[in-house]
Amino acid sequence: MSESKKRSLPFRLFFDGECPLCSREARFLKRLDWRRGRLEFVDITSEDFDATRYGRSKADFVAVIHGLPADGPMVTGMEVFRRAYAAVGLGWVLAPTAWPVLRTACDQAYSWFARNRLRLTRRGGRCAGHCAART
Repeated sequence: MSESKKRSLPFRLFFDGECPLCSREARFLKRLDWRRGRLEFVDITSEDFDATRYGRSKADFVAVIHGLPADGPMVTGMEVFRRAYAAVGLGWVLAPTAWPVLRTACDQAYSWFARNRLRLTRRGGRCAGHCAART
C-alpha cells in the first residue's frame, strides 16, 4: 500500500456506546473529525459488532479502549487517545502524556479509569449485557 493511501485511511476507534463518558468523547472526536474522514468509530455495544473479526474477545474490548491504525497492529489505552487526537489535529494536547517522565503515570491513570468506569458512570459494575465475555 502506498504511503499516501495509508495516510488517507482512518484510525478505527472502538468505544463503548453505553458508557456516557466514552460516548461523549466519541461525539467530541466526531465533531473535530467532521468531513475529514481521519477517524472511524465502532460501537462495541452494537449488535453487529464481532470482536473475533479482530482476533479479540468482547471482554478484551470492554476492558480497555482499542484503536486500529491503518498501517499497524491494534493499540490500546492512552495510545488510542494520543493517536485519535493527533488524527484530528490536537495531538499537542496529549503529547505530554507520551513523554518518558509522564507516560507511565498517564497510562496507569487510564488503566485505573478503565477498571473503574462502570462504577464512575453509575453503572455500579453492571452493564446491559455487553460486558459478558462473549465473543
